[in-house]
Amino acid sequence: MTKELGVGIIGCGNISTTYFKLAPLFKGIKVIACADINPAAAEVRASEYDVKAQTIEELLANPEIDIVVNLTIPDAHFPVSKMILEAGKHVYSEKPLVLSLEQGEQLRGIATAKNLKVGCAPDTFLGGAHQLARNYIDEGRVGRITSGTCHVMSPGMEMWHPNPDFFFLPGGGPILDLGPYYIANLVNLIGPVKRVAALTSMANPTRTITSEPRAGEVIPVATPTNIHALLEFQNGATITLSASWDVWSHNHANMELYGTEGSIFVPDPNFFGGTVSASGRDKDIQPLETWDHPFSVANQEHKQGPMANYRTAGLADMALAILEGRDARCSLDRALHGVDVMVSILKSGETGQFIELTTTCTQPQALGIEEAKALLR
Repeated sequence: MTKELGVGIIGCGNISTTYFKLAPLFKGIKVIACADINPAAAEVRASEYDVKAQTIEELLANPEIDIVVNLTIPDAHFPVSKMILEAGKHVYSEKPLVLSLEQGEQLRGIATAKNLKVGCAPDTFLGGAHQLARNYIDEGRVGRITSGTCHVMSPGMEMWHPNPDFFFLPGGGPILDLGPYYIANLVNLIGPVKRVAALTSMANPTRTITSEPRAGEVIPVATPTNIHALLEFQNGATITLSASWDVWSHNHANMELYGTEGSIFVPDPNFFGGTVSASGRDKDIQPLETWDHPFSVANQEHKQGPMANYRTAGLADMALAILEGRDARCSLDRALHGVDVMVSILKSGETGQFIELTTTCTQPQALGIEEAKALLR
């Protein structure tokens, strides 16, 4: 039997339910305890999912826990992850890993000194749809990727989130909140980025919450909410990425990649599933034949219909990577490269200059059908 690593969760807000519900699907991990700055929130989750509610200090001292999942707000990711590493635990963080390269390098230094691992969401690029696209590209079916477009645009977060304030403060915004899904998938499909340029703006200096329980409350906007970026990849491909919370509707596809022999159309990287389509030089766009990838199987009901959701796959892959002595697909190097891309986009928006990245990474190992099955119980 595969050894399990004990998991603790710090941060018991909305996203925590996903980790509690889906972790039992995977080998190598078992959630032991949870903690929150609000003890009542931890007690609620502990009762719902039959785990221990502890203080943060108790959780970090718990000898049963090997990996701590950091589900705090983005501005707290660095200090909480640093505290976890200093307590001698591996860290798996929600995205973004940190808000600056300096913070990321501090985490790397501590992790290296203590022989610990750091991993980070998103893991949606491990989904069946995105791995099908990866396989198609790796087989050379569209030739060498030379260009492409990505669009993630909506009216914003204040219409559904109960406490949307942090989305509109430094550390938030669409590029740091939603950009990680797109950038991680582009690295998965193409490889690392070389340099970026961007134009950034915001439509309004304030937002009015329309979700409950704070409907009607006005909150400030202190970060760009409309970003149009150009990414040059190390392989020479040039991709445009538009991320905005100032768009009421649009007809842009989520991700289109253009190669020397054809084009491929990739579904929303925020999700594991969806239809992948492609064409050759004949320009005949057709959906790819579906394959028997376990992370394509719908396992949850949503208002849009049945959906494949395998979040925590990245956490499980990291745990097994630790046990097997291999590279985790959602590794520190790839997460920090994603941070470099995003903060450089925002810096370019401020300065009007191209920004050369100072980090790089390798493409993650593809997660084929058998590799994905090996992660599941």
